[in-house]
Amino acid sequence: MNVISLFNGMGTLRQALHDMNIKVNKYYSSEIKPYAIELQQHHFPEVIQVGDINNWKEWDIDWKSIDFIGSGSPCQDLSAAGNRKGLNGNRSSLFFTFIEILEHVKKLNPDVKYLQENVGSAPKLDVGIMSRALGVYPVRINSNLLTAQNRDRYYWTNIKTTQDGMFVDLVTDIPEPKDKKINLKNILTSGYTDRDKARCILESEERPLKNKSKLFKRYNEIGMINIVFDKEDCTFTENIRTLNKTELCSLQGFKDDYCDILTRNKAASLLGDGWTLPVIIHILSFMNLKLKLCTN
Repeated sequence: MNVISLFNGMGTLRQALHDMNIKVNKYYSSEIKPYAIELQQHHFPEVIQVGDINNWKEWDIDWKSIDFIGSGSPCQDLSAAGNRKGLNGNRSSLFFTFIEILEHVKKLNPDVKYLQENVGSAPKLDVGIMSRALGVYPVRINSNLLTAQNRDRYYWTNIKTTQDGMFVDLVTDIPEPKDKKINLKNILTSGYTDRDKARCILESEERPLKNKSKLFKRYNEIGMINIVFDKEDCTFTENIRTLNKTELCSLQGFKDDYCDILTRNKAASLLGDGWTLPVIIHILSFMNLKLKLCTN
């Protein structure tokens, strides 16, 4: 396969293909965050970095050879935790650049496969716009079926589709994965929790509150943060803490040491903004791979 990964981040798509023993010929990564590129090249030094997606027309790529496009276009303007400017926002509007690239490749290779992901709290209006632009409606999968984290996401793909509804719409036909029943307590390196699942980790995990009284207050009043207690009764103590690097990796389905070359906060930024590895493997497992046989 020849792959383009847009908004590549920490390279979850590349790791998923590796874990599935799918041979990759060329893997092009569009990413601008320096430590995301550092982590990707650490694990897969052969990845070709092409830079900012806004400059895609300048990339040195044989477009007709591309078999797969991955896109995790920014969700900051769509998420309930963001500014809700929608697809008109400066970051989330980059979805349309992905569409430009996809349409360009489709003209040269109509069989190209793609996977687009975005946040489950995106407004229905924006989900509809994205679905019509892609020509397919998404499936909604929560990472909590495969990890100890609640992470509700939409996934659009032409890997497996079906027609549905009164208007015979094309929809993503990826079934939900079987629940592995992994709880937060199962992945903690120490301490206790009073929740079955972690709240969805966010890019903002890179900036943990240091004031433990405020941290505990936000945990109880807002709930959109994760803390670990040192006592089983899970009441406030001076020893409460945020999730460590190993635990954050586990919540996204990565090996404990995957982010070892990064600081805890840099790793948190990438993991909070990334894809859940076992969910991507589940989706890709429905891909019909055509073996390219070489003959003398």
